Amino acid sequence: MKKIIFFLFVGLAILSCNQKSPEVEKVLPTLSANQIMQDSLTAELDSIQQNGLIIGFGVCIANEKGTLYENGFGYANKDTKQKYTAQTVQNIASISKTMIGISLMKAQEMGKLKLDDPIEQYLPFKVINPFHPNKPITIRHLATHTSGINDTDQYMKHAWVMTENQDLTNVSTAYPEQRLNTADKFSSMEVFLTKYLLKNGDFYQKNNYIDFEPGERYNYSNIGATLAAVVLENATNQSFDSFSTKHILKPLGMNATGWSLKEVDVSKHSRLYRNDYTVLPFYTAITYPDGMLITSSSDMAKYMTELIKGFSGTGTLLSKESYVQLFTEQLEEKHFEEGSRRPEHPYDADYSTAIFIGHSNVGHVGHSGGDAGVGTWMYFNKKTKTGRFIVTNTDGGNDDRAKELEFYAIWNKMEAYIEKLDK
Repeated sequence: MKKIIFFLFVGLAILSCNQKSPEVEKVLPTLSANQIMQDSLTAELDSIQQNGLIIGFGVCIANEKGTLYENGFGYANKDTKQKYTAQTVQNIASISKTMIGISLMKAQEMGKLKLDDPIEQYLPFKVINPFHPNKPITIRHLATHTSGINDTDQYMKHAWVMTENQDLTNVSTAYPEQRLNTADKFSSMEVFLTKYLLKNGDFYQKNNYIDFEPGERYNYSNIGATLAAVVLENATNQSFDSFSTKHILKPLGMNATGWSLKEVDVSKHSRLYRNDYTVLPFYTAITYPDGMLITSSSDMAKYMTELIKGFSGTGTLLSKESYVQLFTEQLEEKHFEEGSRRPEHPYDADYSTAIFIGHSNVGHVGHSGGDAGVGTWMYFNKKTKTGRFIVTNTDGGNDDRAKELEFYAIWNKMEAYIEKLDK
């Protein structure tokens, strides 16, 4: 009897397979078409990498439903021929600052701080703009780059340090303007900031501040971003890396991501290269929240999905109200220096800033970044709710060949793919 029932079920299964439903017939061609488009995009991006100007790069495309595409191209290590994949990790420069914004909003939800609080309420030292000593700086000023704190050569010379125990025989330690210091120069963020911001500090100079009152002028500031992270640390009594890992990275399943080499799989870390193809040593920054998040394209797709969901009102990291605040444009035309904005540029996030993230004039939200050996963009389209991310392990240095000829070509190929998906 069991054999009869078995063969009966087998016969029904075969019959059902031979009689495909209209729904199945509709889905299969769609899946095939999507795969064809993905394969075409992969071939086009691989062809761009073959030009050889960028040694390795990763990309991803995502929407509020999840990852649409992720991949890597070229080499994470050109000497060992280690491939650059969607799981390759490296630092992503200033896109890291977007996590300061989310962390501030989470801390505000927790009742630990308010954006309009004066920063001196959370600091063991007092930050005073010498041009406007009686005007307090607020957390919102830091988060919108209107604090008046200025990045100078003292920041470029002292913020970055090489990690320990490196063989520097065959690597370059030089980079235009951005000095990589030896590991013994590392200090805490608070110590570094007191040296930079306080009048008797080792790195202090008057032009570490600009002659505008807090809240009056937009002036992009890495030092200001780092100070915001220190404010958060003191308000929450947690280190910034611990707080952001607990409230952002872990909830999103960004398990390959961290703020230091100790927190990631170093075997998957890309080497970083000058535009002349010399290899850079592994490095970190004392001011790590402003640009040293180490992550993969695969993990960044998860992050973009959450940002898009947050913008659409369905995010999980913050309340709907907090996401509205995070993405609300904060400034007006009067806050910007004349001629400093690029209304025609689709990805000028400096055009209109929100909370450590920006809006372009033509409908994109996100951030970009660049450091020694690194170039990054992360933007999503407010209308289509689809985002793109690119990270390269080769910088432009004083020569923009890679950025102009390949970076934009990669970005535009992803845009063409998204446009096909939307049809």
